[in-house]
Amino acid sequence: MGGLKERFFGKKTKKVGSPPGSFVYTGEKRAEEVRITVFDYDRNNFVEEKYSTAENCGRFKDTKTLTWINIDGLHDLEIIKTIGLQYDIHPLILEDILDVDQRPKMEDFDKRIYVVMKMLSYDENTERINSEQVSIILGKNFVLSFQEKPGDVFDGIRDRIRTSRGRVREMGPDYLAYILIDTMIDNYFIIIEKMGNRLEILEEDILNNPSSSNASASIHVLKRELIFLRKSVWPLRELISGLERSESDLITKPVQPFLRDVYEHTIHIIDSVESFRDMISGMLDIYLSSLSNRMNEVMKVLTVIATIFIPLTFLVGVYGMNFTHMPELGWRWSYPVVWGVMAGLGIIMFILFKRKRWI
Repeated sequence: MGGLKERFFGKKTKKVGSPPGSFVYTGEKRAEEVRITVFDYDRNNFVEEKYSTAENCGRFKDTKTLTWINIDGLHDLEIIKTIGLQYDIHPLILEDILDVDQRPKMEDFDKRIYVVMKMLSYDENTERINSEQVSIILGKNFVLSFQEKPGDVFDGIRDRIRTSRGRVREMGPDYLAYILIDTMIDNYFIIIEKMGNRLEILEEDILNNPSSSNASASIHVLKRELIFLRKSVWPLRELISGLERSESDLITKPVQPFLRDVYEHTIHIIDSVESFRDMISGMLDIYLSSLSNRMNEVMKVLTVIATIFIPLTFLVGVYGMNFTHMPELGWRWSYPVVWGVMAGLGIIMFILFKRKRWI
């Protein structure tokens, strides 16, 4: 239960009592080194470098080329502090970067635009949605991205930069920030498809076998995953809308149509999540109705049996079976035979109820 609580509400106890702007990492402790990847490019030139420290990152701040610095790992606070000083990042932004339980949002800090989102992935083995916080800082000639751990959905962007495919090498840093955001949102459609497949399978199982003992647990697990997905997706509408309406010079007019397209994708994802939630609620109603109907059928059968035996029991109770001529009374094996018949009836009824899945 503790893991579930941390998944939905985060570990806020690490920051209790800390002053604003404090550098407190709220994520998992990691032993591996932080990996820094630098892409520095323009239309004609391209450089890719990798570092394990932040000392060399500052030299890209005032270049005429566009620089994308990606940091994999937030557990080394000195690296985060160094990059923050090199690129004049506000302490409150650094605080939010290290707090990995942030709600997706966009903040305009005059010469910097800060965006925080959730990068989602689907685990086929556990059938759970995994989440990782990604922070993006947009500057005049650079984009900084911070991730909790190595591994992301940006490989396609890196290949486009290396091979100069598309318009990424011809556009500015706002376009680079846009394609980072767009790639993460496009990956949400994969999650939506996986969840849709699970819904279809579960719906078919419930319709074919509505009294399945696993149906209730499956419904609640899927409902919990959809709540988690909704928590990551719902704030995106406000985030993208804020970028689109931003009056900052960092967002140029050529990029605004692309942001509108991302906004439409976001609305599509939100609508899908809401539709899935309605479907889950419908499945739960079907499951509960099926259980109720099945219980009514059982009670009907038992009522018929009880109705048949009520007058017989009444007659036996009135006369007490105290007749003069009863051959069984003088028979030596009457007592054990009666016990055998009663035990046999009990066993037969138990097997019958078991086959009908009443018990």
